[in-house]
Amino acid sequence: MSASHRALVRRGFALEYATLGWNVVGIVVLAVAAIAARSVALAGFGLDSLIEIGASTVVIWELSGTGEARQRRALRLIGVGFGLLALYLLAQSAVVLATGFHPHHSPLGIGWTAVTAGVMFALAAGKARTGAALDNPVLRTEGRVTLVDGLLAVAVLIGLVLNSALGWWWADPVASLVLVLYAVREVREIFSGAH
Repeated sequence: MSASHRALVRRGFALEYATLGWNVVGIVVLAVAAIAARSVALAGFGLDSLIEIGASTVVIWELSGTGEARQRRALRLIGVGFGLLALYLLAQSAVVLATGFHPHHSPLGIGWTAVTAGVMFALAAGKARTGAALDNPVLRTEGRVTLVDGLLAVAVLIGLVLNSALGWWWADPVASLVLVLYAVREVREIFSGAH
């Protein structure tokens, strides 16, 4: 293994550990914000953080070893994470829209999701570059999980802001449905062997 390859692998580990750390803190912050605002969207975003923790753990495991079988298994585990995210977002959106649940305003939720979006987009870009340089489909795919996490942060942020500013309680679950389509597409590509 060359020095440049080892440096790229170390960068991959650093990106995954940064993602893990951010999401562990995020679960706590989101739980506090969700309880205070009685927000299903913020609680859902906390569950998304659990999926991101799982995906990062899979990549750390995969980077620690070698072999095509290990990469295939890691990709399937990430695909399952995307599938769970899609199912959760679909169910959450349907329940919120059907019940007309109106959360309270959440300045903490707005602040956290705004910062999280920027952090996740930066981490996703780093994972895409590092995964491409390593020719590692697992790191590239998990980078897309991180991108979805950033997009979900933006969707939740838009929903929280529209609810706070205009009283549009339904904006967040509607925005989440767009992410369902993206997650389903990723699951299809992973399990059809397109990666």
